[in-house]
Amino acid sequence: MLYRALDWLFFRHWRQIDAEGRAELKAESQLTAGELAQEQDKKGKKGKKAKDSKQTPGPLRVPDAAAFYRPMIILVTVAISLTLQEYFGDRATFYRLFPRGDTDIKDWQLMSFAWWSGWRFIGYVVLPMLTIYPMKRWFGGPGLTGYYVSFKGFFKHLWIYAVLFGLIFPAVIVASKQQSFYQTYPFFKWANQSTYYFVCWELLYALQFVSLEFFFRGYMLAGLKPRFGTGAIFLMIVPYCMIHYGKPMPETLGAIGAGIILGTLAMRTRSIWGGVLIHIAVAWTMDYLALSECPPADSGRPCSGH
Repeated sequence: MLYRALDWLFFRHWRQIDAEGRAELKAESQLTAGELAQEQDKKGKKGKKAKDSKQTPGPLRVPDAAAFYRPMIILVTVAISLTLQEYFGDRATFYRLFPRGDTDIKDWQLMSFAWWSGWRFIGYVVLPMLTIYPMKRWFGGPGLTGYYVSFKGFFKHLWIYAVLFGLIFPAVIVASKQQSFYQTYPFFKWANQSTYYFVCWELLYALQFVSLEFFFRGYMLAGLKPRFGTGAIFLMIVPYCMIHYGKPMPETLGAIGAGIILGTLAMRTRSIWGGVLIHIAVAWTMDYLALSECPPADSGRPCSGH
């Protein structure tokens, strides 16, 4: 019974993803081999040499190149992105580079979160996008839209994410009763001071989630799928779990399961936007619940944990 349930929820989808990955790699292999032959024909390489080139394509334009070099580029980009964010994208770096001076503490800290969110956008979106066109040019494969950023089919699968949110919501309510919850959320402790601060913070928070979903559920999964199939999901959840270090342990452990579920859905629906929606919905709900325990705005005091 347990196996049948897991098969219905995951295994059958993973088999389909593996089949799609093999088909994509085969299609890319045929495309790149043909492209190489065309390029050599244009250069005047005729006869036996041209014939041989169709049978044995050159380096970086062959099936092995798509299978090896693209995952290598993607995983190195992931490592560079996370390292830059760790050492330059944290708020401590902002405080060091931009001392407060006469700036209001609320504005200064909000700017530090803009720095944090901006670095997430740079690391999770800009850096990966710089590699997408070269990989397409060298190895074939998808352009930007092939990395699950299309809205096609989004509304068709929206009910799945609504069900997920319904399942997660009770857990959020339970977690909101813990002291560690109020010490952690909202991250911007002055969000209780005005609607302006609250809205600015939540928009920065949302941008971070859009960037995160593109990186983990778009760039990594779509890029690694032809080589690893469903294994791409389990490669992805390792760094995804680790970026949650510092948060309450139940949330960090939950990121493993969430990564598997959202990764499977992204690969089956070929869209990251359901994951974006549920991530933002859960995060905003958590912040809203946390604000109920914050001091009133007229007190001039931030939320606890400041």
